[in-house]
Amino acid sequence: MVRLGLALALALGLSSGCGYQVVRYENALPDVQRVAIQAFENDTFEPEIDRIFADSLQREFLRRGSLRLVDDPEVADLVVQGIISELNIISRSFSSISFALEYEVRMRLLVVVAQKDGTVLELDTNALQDSELYLASADVEVARTNREEALRRLSGVLASRIHDSIFEREIP
Repeated sequence: MVRLGLALALALGLSSGCGYQVVRYENALPDVQRVAIQAFENDTFEPEIDRIFADSLQREFLRRGSLRLVDDPEVADLVVQGIISELNIISRSFSSISFALEYEVRMRLLVVVAQKDGTVLELDTNALQDSELYLASADVEVARTNREEALRRLSGVLASRIHDSIFEREIP
């Protein structure tokens, strides 16, 4: 029993020096308990990307459980809204006879996060853009599915970054 206690203490002591730490959200925004996520505008030619992204963002806040999700922005302590300003799909790799093998989808967002008192939170601009690769296919249905899965993965990554950027920003 003593050995187990010593081993545990040693493991905790060694792991505390690695730079990793448990992230606690409860004191990051002390007066904020409810968040409303408003529909994002879609300034791209990709249909339904606003719905896909909104689903990802809502799922992220629900998964993290740091704030209660509400529909009405009037009762929310924090309102998240924005624009999907850019979505580009470009060929990334080619076969020896110049067929695209892989595509890259790039997405850029403009996001405004406002508190009830009107204070707008500054977000990390690097958190608002990213890209994802997906495989090309001669089968139209497979290509469409691969693209949609890439858009869902990309939306999930950006939603996670937005959540983190809200809680891990530097407070003046």
